[in-house]
Amino acid sequence: MTAPAGTPLPRARRRRRNPWPTVAGVVALLGLVAFIAFGNLGKSLEYFVTPTEYQQQRAELEGRSLRIGGLVREAHYDPQSLNLNFVVSDGGASFPVRYHGAVSDLFKDNQGVVVRGEFRGDTFYARELVVKHSEQYSVPQTQAELKDMMRDTQ
Repeated sequence: MTAPAGTPLPRARRRRRNPWPTVAGVVALLGLVAFIAFGNLGKSLEYFVTPTEYQQQRAELEGRSLRIGGLVREAHYDPQSLNLNFVVSDGGASFPVRYHGAVSDLFKDNQGVVVRGEFRGDTFYARELVVKHSEQYSVPQTQAELKDMMRDTQ
């Protein structure tokens, strides 16, 4: 059968697609991305605490990787073996710290420090040592100040 000339043909029926497979695929993909991105986030978090905060939250933080900050007390460094032992304190609580590695010239008693590592018993074993330095920088004004500064660095 053919339509008479000049009469338009009826529109072809479009097959309507079911949107549920596409929606389910997008939801599954988003779920997979969220699982990969956030699934191990809790394991990789590292808390920064002071000695007093650690003492108060010891049960929750024990066995986790931490950054602990405070002031250096009783520092003993052996440059031959690269072993450093000191106490980190915030005025309220103190913990002994053990570190093996090179130490900056800025590291000294009563200096701010942040150490990264974990507690084993009551001793903190550090993997990384970050020493806080002074925020003040002054340019030597005279030749004598410059000579003093050069002598101090040698």
